[in-house]
Amino acid sequence: MGRFLTIVSFQLVFILASGQIKKDYEVQSIAFYNVENLFDIFDNPETFDDDRTPSGKDVWNQDKYSRKLSGIGKVLSEIGRDVNPEPPSIIGLCEIENRAVLEDLIKEPALAPYSYKIVHFDSPDERGIDVALLYRAKYFTPLNSQPRRLILYEKDNPSKRDYTRDQLVVTGLLNNEEISFIVNHWPSRGGGEARSAYKREKAAILNKRIIDSLFKINPETKIISMGDFNDDPTNNSFKKILKTKSSTKDILASELYNPMENMMKKGAGSLAYRDSWNLFDQFYMTGNLVNYNHEGYQFYHAGIFNKAYLITQSGQFKGYPLRTYGYSGYEGGYSDHFPVYIYLIREK
Repeated sequence: MGRFLTIVSFQLVFILASGQIKKDYEVQSIAFYNVENLFDIFDNPETFDDDRTPSGKDVWNQDKYSRKLSGIGKVLSEIGRDVNPEPPSIIGLCEIENRAVLEDLIKEPALAPYSYKIVHFDSPDERGIDVALLYRAKYFTPLNSQPRRLILYEKDNPSKRDYTRDQLVVTGLLNNEEISFIVNHWPSRGGGEARSAYKREKAAILNKRIIDSLFKINPETKIISMGDFNDDPTNNSFKKILKTKSSTKDILASELYNPMENMMKKGAGSLAYRDSWNLFDQFYMTGNLVNYNHEGYQFYHAGIFNKAYLITQSGQFKGYPLRTYGYSGYEGGYSDHFPVYIYLIREK
């Protein structure tokens, strides 16, 4: 990789039959972060947020809330800086309580200079947690946004609704090129992976329907789905329903490429549980973002943002993400997940 050329551009060297050819590329960083229960300190009587209040189990007060905002702001501002000297143009978030915490977050000193805007809808999740999209208006202009509801019922009690997060769909212009983003937080593995798998498979079916509908509207559309899927890239939700591919070879424009699958096979993870790693936090995208016969933005690289300050440095959970609350109580960390990110590039 060559030197930086401008604030958001760099050089890539392509080795062709005729020799080395240098091209200048614009870079856009896209990030996703499960921020581990970013709640305000106020009790919402309509949701189960009692623990995250000053009188609740977590003794969640203004000082802890402010520290959490500062930490998350720092992390988001630094993602992708190894290649792009600016913070991400697009950020997907999950486990945020409401729009108010997002308003507080984008005012943090680490983020305020970049004038982030918010796309958010309240979801019916019982704990009151939602997904959201932050974007920099300098680079991205939303054209349409909507929440898509995931309707679930308990398997052993078909009359009982399981209220969970919506899937957020935002279509817009990234530097005048249309791209759609889907932000996800699929149902957890509560009750066990196998017992709860049907919920995530239902979420995958909804995700596939969203992608198919976007293609019907615009057969040339480029789509990026991101989130905490509570499944790994090799689970049935991905391989059997979404039919994601781990290779870009011969991929069709409407097929789905998941760069995280090969990362997982090499041992990478975004969260740890009982001394094993999972890669629940992922990006996958339509084939026209990795098929270099297409013009415009193309996928360049995916990564896990796991800088040393995000990692527990000692004790039983050494090497795990440094979280806000752990088994011993308040730890003052960031999240129980590492953020993930991708770079998109486009020839200048």
